[in-house]
Formats: sequence, C-alpha cells, structure tokens
Amino acid sequence: MSNKNQTDTVDLNRRQFMGIAAVGALGAGFFGLSPFTQAEAKPLATNAKIVIIGAGAAGISLANRLARGTSGAQIQIIDSRERHLYQPGLTLIATGSWQRSSVVDSNARYIPKSVEWIKSDVTQVIPELNQVTLVSGQTLNYDYLLVASGLELAFDQIEGMTPDLIGQNGIGCVYDTPENAEGTWREINQFVQSGGSGIFTRAPGAIKCAGAPLKVAMLTEHLLREQGNRDAANMSYTSPGTGLFSQPDVDQFLKTSFPEREIDLNWQHRLVAIDADLKVASFATPDGVVKRDYDFIHVVPPMRAVKAVRESTLAWQDGDFSGWLEVDRHTLQHQRFSNVFGVGDCVGTPIGKTAATVKAQVPVAVQNLLRVLEGRVPDARFNGYTSCPLITERGQAMLVEFDYDLNMVPSFGFINPLKEQWVPWIMKDKMLRGAYNAMLRGRI
Repeated sequence: MSNKNQTDTVDLNRRQFMGIAAVGALGAGFFGLSPFTQAEAKPLATNAKIVIIGAGAAGISLANRLARGTSGAQIQIIDSRERHLYQPGLTLIATGSWQRSSVVDSNARYIPKSVEWIKSDVTQVIPELNQVTLVSGQTLNYDYLLVASGLELAFDQIEGMTPDLIGQNGIGCVYDTPENAEGTWREINQFVQSGGSGIFTRAPGAIKCAGAPLKVAMLTEHLLREQGNRDAANMSYTSPGTGLFSQPDVDQFLKTSFPEREIDLNWQHRLVAIDADLKVASFATPDGVVKRDYDFIHVVPPMRAVKAVRESTLAWQDGDFSGWLEVDRHTLQHQRFSNVFGVGDCVGTPIGKTAATVKAQVPVAVQNLLRVLEGRVPDARFNGYTSCPLITERGQAMLVEFDYDLNMVPSFGFINPLKEQWVPWIMKDKMLRGAYNAMLRGRI
C-alpha cells in the first residue's frame, strides 16, 4: 500500500506550511481551537479558597490561569508527583522515534509560586462538606473545587497482567511510564527483527488517546516493511466492539487501510487474561473465551477514574459514564455541586481524553468559575473538541479534529484530515511539545 500523496499536493502543502509565520502559533492552533489568546482581563478580586486536585496537564493549566485571573484567592494544588510527563510522547518512545528524556519534566517548573503545592494525594472527596482528605488523614476545606485528577490504568482487570511485565516476554504498553515505553520499544524492535505473531489490543470503554493503539499497530507494520521483514510477521488488531475510531469517516478509512496493510481485524474481542510465560492471550468473544499465541502483544488496559472520584458522590452513579466525574458536558460544572468543576481525563463526557481537549476545556472551566465567583451564570461552552495526530507511518500522519457531534473541525484549511500527509507528522514530532508547555503555563 502506498501512503504517499501526489507530488503536486505535497508541494502545495509544503509551500503553505512554510508560509506560516510562527511555529509556536501553528502548534498552538493544533492544540486547541485558536493559536492566539485574547488580552487578559483585570484579575477578579476574591478571597475564595480554591482547591485543585491533580498536577497533570489539566491541573497545572488551571492553576496558572487562575493565578493570573484572580487576586486574593487562596489556591492550592494537590499532587504527590514531582515528575511531569509529556504523555503524548510515549507512543513515539515506544516505537523508536524519541528517547525517554524527551518526555520527562518537573512539575516545579510550571506550578506558579503563588499557588500552594501540597505534595500529597487525595483519598476521599466529600462534596457535601466541601472537604477533601489526604493520604495522611489530614482534611482540607474548600469553597470551590477543580477536579483534574486524571485516570488510572486498571491492569488488574486483565488476569495475570501487571505493569511489571511491560518490556519483557513480548509485552508492550504505551500508556504507563517512559521507562515502560522504552521497554515496549525493545519488544517491538525484537518483533520487527524476528517476525512472528503480533496482537494489538484495544480496551473497552473510555480510554485516553484512543488513537494510540492504532498508531502502535500502524507504526509497527511500517517498521516491518522498512526492515524488509513484513512477510515474516502476522498482525492482528482486536477491538472490543465493531469499530476502530469514534469519528465515522476516520473509522471507515481505517477499516479499509488495515486490511490493505494485511492487519487482520478481530471484532468483539476483549483481552481478559495474559499468560506471560507461555505467551498466550485470552479474549472474551461472543462465542466464548478464545486463546491466542503471540510473539508480541500491545496491551491496552481498561481505564477508570481514580478511586477518590469514582467512589465519591461526585461520580456519575449509573449510565455510560458511571464512575467518571459528573459534569455538564458544555460548562464543565458539576451537575449537582455547583462549586465543583472538572477538566481532563477524569470527566464523564462522550469523547476527548487528550491533551488537545485539555487545552480547549481549561479556559471554559476557568471562565465559568470566575463567573460563579461573581454571582453570575456560567456562559462559556466546551464543544467537545478533541484532536488526534493519527500517525500511519514514520513521516506520515492524519490531523483529525472533531467535536461532540463527530463533525470535523479542522484548524488549518490546507490540511485534509482524511489524507496521510507529512505536515501533521512534523507537528507531532517537532512542534507540539512547545505548544504543550505553553498550555501548561496558561498562555494558549
């Protein structure tokens, strides 16, 4: 299968791309809806106590915007992690394009000095009392709570699977740590050199960066072709449902592309067990449990909100989003506790557990919180924007951006979201880290 566009299209895109004046603005546009920010309003005077749970991309972005948007507020951010990870880069480490050091940073570089950083973790949230409990047993009260706690990887829902297995016995996973992403690359590289049976899985339910399992499969297939070893490998992709991607046009593209690349599609296959010693994976299917041998397997664990959220009254109690933070999908305000807002992977909304979604959500949550502080009704609205640089091979990607209605909302008119092009690859590989750092500081 050829993944190259026609020469005249590539040349046109190159001229247009190089004509854009600022690389930072381009990256910012890809990380949200607009590459520019409006002049900041005068800080709102308030003595409110605002607590932020989580110092990942969402929490730090919130902290910086609120620190500049308020005067006199007591702002606390709670997270024990000293290390900040650029999670969008884990896929590139796991497929041999980046080094581990490319994604490791320090939270101390980004948390504003005016914000009190409590280096602990939250074990319980009691919104009826406006109270959170820390690991130590200490309780903190708040006037307003911003939940940006991210999610946790539920490896325990796959029998026999633990994070310690990543990077050995043919097991890989791009969703854990940079160290395990490096281990995943060792296993993928071994598979590329030796061939055999490769299985690429996708967990049921909501997961962060739903394009990542697809990217790993396509990048591995491309590496096999580059090494001249494609015929030595059998590849299959297992989906717990009957689709590959939530956006229907992209889903159809992939359903055509994978068979053309001789990647078998196995529908309604959910990974339920791993025997690492025997290299056997078990899948629940409509016909019962199916066991399959593998030489390499990419494990995508189920994902869930952290315990302090999912076991609190802040969580959706039933329905499709059960266990995730209950927020209005547009205002990001909690639907039962009006002094609570949520941003990032923890929220129960239809789509959008990506860094680009965080970029679009944070200004909405902050503006609406400020309006509540003034006694006004929230008016900013999040449209469900999410973005995925769907890498199809090294040097080629599709820039997929869409909203709650699954309509494409492209940031750049010269990029066709349904064509594999070099521009999105360059953005992913070279530009987006800088835009991400600007997002952390609340500048875009």
